[in-house]
Amino acid sequence: MLPKQEEFTHLGLDARAGIALFSISLVFLFSTLTWSQEHDMASMPGMNMSSPVASEGPAQAAKHLADKKESEFNHRLAGLLVIVAGIFILSERSLAKRWPMVRYVWPMCFLVVGIFLLVFSDTEIWPFGPQTPWHALTHNGEDLQHKIFAIILLAIGYIELQRARGQLSARWATWFFPAVGVVGATLLLFHVHGGDMQAPHAMETMEHIQKQHRWFAATGLGVALANGLAETPQKWQQLFKKVWPALLIVLGVLLTQYTE
Repeated sequence: MLPKQEEFTHLGLDARAGIALFSISLVFLFSTLTWSQEHDMASMPGMNMSSPVASEGPAQAAKHLADKKESEFNHRLAGLLVIVAGIFILSERSLAKRWPMVRYVWPMCFLVVGIFLLVFSDTEIWPFGPQTPWHALTHNGEDLQHKIFAIILLAIGYIELQRARGQLSARWATWFFPAVGVVGATLLLFHVHGGDMQAPHAMETMEHIQKQHRWFAATGLGVALANGLAETPQKWQQLFKKVWPALLIVLGVLLTQYTE
């Protein structure tokens, strides 16, 4: 009886720790969201109201349009794959009875998105553009952040695929998704989006982009924390097993609606 009692006590501590982490993270998120909304626009170079607004030439306008379409396509493709991942997680229990391989689908979606972002997120980098990877990653914060997000997705996809295959059962692997997910969501609050700050409507465009990324961050943090609680033995565990993929679908929908 003693081992069972000790195990119950240990699980209770895990549950309380998970709920405490969830509450603390929500407070941190909303505090950071408020700070970010108040300060991100004021601190951006070139976003001074007194700065003159230059008119775009045809070549520059075409380049901005191409960059806009590329960025929107990347976000929307990622969103579609995230939606697919969420749907398969929600339906995994019923589908896996007939198709056991279905449990590999959602980690593969993360791997595909990660590979796509790693290779195609910034086409000014070799082999698509003239910049070397080293120069881009050391001189362009936006490029660096895109690659960090790609690595986060690849890491989550790989760990979760190994767990689904039964090749990884370590305790740290259970907490890898929520821990790395919180890091990724926090980074979104400080996402740098390049662009000509002297272009027409630059301030409005940047604020629009920042607002969308704040929603991505809030939803992403919800996904990470709900996933952690879904892995924590407590009375709401089964509820959170449904909540986190539902929030993942919400995040995917937000990504598919991204505009610049």
